[in-house]
Amino acid sequence: MREGSILKRFALVVALFAGSASLITAGAQSDAQQEARLKRLFPAATAFSPKGGDPPHVKALGGAGGKDVLGYAVWTTELSPLERGYGGPIPILVGIDSKGLITGIVMGNHHEPYGDFSIDRPEFAAHFRNKDVRDPFRLGEDIDAVSRATITMSSAVRAIRNSARRVARQFIAPPGR
Repeated sequence: MREGSILKRFALVVALFAGSASLITAGAQSDAQQEARLKRLFPAATAFSPKGGDPPHVKALGGAGGKDVLGYAVWTTELSPLERGYGGPIPILVGIDSKGLITGIVMGNHHEPYGDFSIDRPEFAAHFRNKDVRDPFRLGEDIDAVSRATITMSSAVRAIRNSARRVARQFIAPPGR
């Protein structure tokens, strides 16, 4: 085998390993960090279930005895793992209430070079608060876009939309039922 070919294969293996490692560590966090992020999505919750199920989710619990399901929280990288921004996967914790409204989003650790003026801004997260999973989620229409971050913004919006809709299909009854 030629030396150039071996180096290319080695570089490919290293790149794949680094991408997998960043995806794993992006969602990794301490219990305290996870609890704080979940509380941002569901401030009225008195407890949270362990993550589990299909799709993987955490239930926000409240009400008398903490038995009422207030909503669900999911990581986009677990529900839409192939959705990638300019710098790779973008882990976003999405909260969906029991009516199918997004309670909010919390950005995980990511490596987007333009995140500081697109997806990391509070204005981006504000677009999703109380957004119905049945809304179109179109950049430039019901979601404001940042012109220099098209790949990142498009990917993040698709990941949020697809993750929220998957949770709604699985756990939330359509209106009128």
